[in-house]
Amino acid sequence: MEILLLQDIPGIGKKNDLLVVGDGFALNCLLPDRRALVATPTVRRRYAEEIKRRAEEKQREMALKSSVAGKVAGKEVTFTRKVTKTGKLYAAITEKHIAEALAEQLQVQVDATAIQLAEHIKATGAFDATLKSGEFEQKFTVKVGAEK
Repeated sequence: MEILLLQDIPGIGKKNDLLVVGDGFALNCLLPDRRALVATPTVRRRYAEEIKRRAEEKQREMALKSSVAGKVAGKEVTFTRKVTKTGKLYAAITEKHIAEALAEQLQVQVDATAIQLAEHIKATGAFDATLKSGEFEQKFTVKVGAEK
């Protein structure tokens, strides 16, 4: 069923989005709570300006996400940390640390949830990480060196 959202719903969409959702979800959750309207031709005409504005806003968001992903493509982020005699780090490097380093070293503001690692970094060396910004994914390198 095609609907028009009347308010922001986390994980679903933002106000004035035209979406196709399951009939049960629309009939049992969205429509009775007045969080959405069925996207009939009358509703489309009435909300035409808002729908158009939201579509333009979505395009700007997509352009911003692609530019953020493009800024980190092929780049590397470096860390120097204290290590044990065996070369292991005393504290692991997490997605949060990488997000802070991206902001500091490459001037790219990203949320820590957008960064994907196979596992937290617990040793020195070079590791691959992925930045997922919307539909765009870019790989970059995280290099960890020992503090002297």
